[in-house]
Amino acid sequence: MPAAMILCRMKICGVKCLQKTQENRRNMDWKKIGLLGAIGIVTWQLMIEWNQFSENGPQYALKAPISDGNPVAVNEEQRAELPSDLPAAPRTSSSVYEKTQTAEDTVSVRTDVLEMTIDLHGGDIIDVRLLEHLTKMPEKGGQPIQLLERSNESLYIATSGLIGRDGTDSKETGRPVFQAAQRSFDLAGEDVLEVDLLLELEGVKIVKQFSFQRGNYNVGLTYSVRNNRSKDWEARFFGQIKRDSKPPPELTSVFGQTPFLGAALREPEKNFAKYGFNEIREASISTELEGGWLAFLQHYYVAAWIPPADQKNRYDLKQSGAQDDMYLLSVIGAPFLVPSGETGRYAAQFYVGPKDQVRLNALAEHLELVVDYGFFWIICQPIYHTMVAVYDVVGNWGWAIIVLTLLIKVLLFPLSAKGLKSMARMRRLQPEMERLKELYGEDRQKMGVEQMALFKKEKVNPLGGCLPMILQMPIFISFFWVLSESVEIRHAPWLLWIQDLSAIDPYFILPLMMGASMYAMQKMQPMPTDPMQAKVMQYMPVAFTFMFMWFPSGLVLYWTVSNILQMGQQWVVNRQILAADSQ
Repeated sequence: MPAAMILCRMKICGVKCLQKTQENRRNMDWKKIGLLGAIGIVTWQLMIEWNQFSENGPQYALKAPISDGNPVAVNEEQRAELPSDLPAAPRTSSSVYEKTQTAEDTVSVRTDVLEMTIDLHGGDIIDVRLLEHLTKMPEKGGQPIQLLERSNESLYIATSGLIGRDGTDSKETGRPVFQAAQRSFDLAGEDVLEVDLLLELEGVKIVKQFSFQRGNYNVGLTYSVRNNRSKDWEARFFGQIKRDSKPPPELTSVFGQTPFLGAALREPEKNFAKYGFNEIREASISTELEGGWLAFLQHYYVAAWIPPADQKNRYDLKQSGAQDDMYLLSVIGAPFLVPSGETGRYAAQFYVGPKDQVRLNALAEHLELVVDYGFFWIICQPIYHTMVAVYDVVGNWGWAIIVLTLLIKVLLFPLSAKGLKSMARMRRLQPEMERLKELYGEDRQKMGVEQMALFKKEKVNPLGGCLPMILQMPIFISFFWVLSESVEIRHAPWLLWIQDLSAIDPYFILPLMMGASMYAMQKMQPMPTDPMQAKVMQYMPVAFTFMFMWFPSGLVLYWTVSNILQMGQQWVVNRQILAADSQ
């Protein structure tokens, strides 16, 4: 054979060998990158979800001005086009707001769940306390949460009235002063309580009635108008939430993070849209649709106006003034006409209380979405409803979390079994991989080629072990949102030292147990032969333990139990593989 041909064939073989080596090396590099990428995604997603649980997280984009009833973002030049007949914010001169409020100016209402103060000047709700929801645990001196408040330190009130041609409220005439038969109302042993505020004005008798029911945070508001004039009477209902931007002090989370604080409403093409103070400050929002609702959100609690579902209503979000720290969330109803000699009625609802999905869903379509689960709502909803169903059986939220974790593990086992088997086989190959490491020493390229050949021969996917963790992440993040947004978990005890599943473990025992379980689970898995990967895996239990110290106890409980159950599943899979090999 000519020397030239031999050299040519040797060159071709050398090129093919080099290409094969480079291909194997690329495969090994991609697998390393994939493993590190999976770990990075886990950590990144956790931090993203934690950061999104604050007002500083991503918000919905502002809407471009469009027509046909769709949302409209209103700039400074367009502010003047917003309704001008709504009464202004509390006046600073010659008004009832200047003087100290007395019992003669207000009506107090008490039910089994609410304590409310209504200002006779306008018939506004200026103070609401939730009797069954305390600022902290009862044994630590917790007091009923004050949700609505009008004071020198804070303003958060719900106003309502009648505007338009024959309305009782306007910037020119101010707010009407109602009369009440008594200054204090108590539900006591009754199931329904009705509070009537009376106003007679130029042949028109108006009754503004607030109705309360036992165990209910929904307040019915009805205007009854008796028109004794010789001409028709016409006005429009308005409901408004006035609030400054100060966050509730008792609801500030760890690391200075504060859950979302701002407005939310239903829009023609979006069932739930929320806007932070910064967005409203930049551009007012206006939209019209049939039915709908308007709400102000804070962690665990909501105040919402719900006008009639069969009428077209207008919704506006705006800042009171360019320099004012006051924001106005308004709903204006359809025209309300009462012919001469007749009586007309207009009914709306005002909800002020916890974000109870069942109650909110019964009040208005899509109002339950104020319990904001973000991107993972499709997973969060079944988790929440299953957890509630389990709680109805076991009667404790901690045990409900444990039972739900068990159900999730059983449900995901067919999917995660393949990854667990892959990890078990990888662990069996550890001695052979150590031998390759000793044999080829620092020749990482050659060792990588031999490892890939070994994996191919034994039909093992080195990345298969990442599958269980990747499968857990959407569930874990969904659990994070469910436990963070579920008011049912607030101040809910489990056992021993865990007396509030929504708070961090006061002694950090659960996070340490979680870290220990993660370390033990890691010992059941094969460690990567690559030193950098091995070091990352070794530090993961420590990093996760520190991170979980600041997570709600209920979430840490879920992750700890999940680790323990996964170790049990891994043990079962290992036994199955040993039994199969022995046959």
